[in-house]
Amino acid sequence: QVQLVESGGGLVQTGGSLTLSCAAAGRSFSSYTMGWFHQAPGEEREFLGAIDGSGGVTYYTDSAKGRISISRDNTKNMVYLQMNSLRPEDTAIYYCAAKTTLAGGLETPDEYEYWGQGTQVTVWS
Repeated sequence: QVQLVESGGGLVQTGGSLTLSCAAAGRSFSSYTMGWFHQAPGEEREFLGAIDGSGGVTYYTDSAKGRISISRDNTKNMVYLQMNSLRPEDTAIYYCAAKTTLAGGLETPDEYEYWGQGTQVTVWS
């Protein structure tokens, strides 16, 4: 079992930056691929990017690339999502998720076994 808790959401002005944190409790954190998703009201949960267990490899969607950065600290069982140049359309609930297997893809929610409860990010203009 892996428990995930996101934090760091809030209100931010257009053009601003925000860093979200995800704290993980459970064994073998360093072996999990961690992903970040967001979900706007009425929309499906959308993949933003992921980081491998070692923290050495990251993957971002084309739409997110250049505006987000994912990192992790395995000594603290933490993963981070740094977001820059935020826009009102980035307003959503942001989730971290853990993928415990190497097989399969990264971009669909079904690939991830464990999820946090989400943290709200609201970007105002």
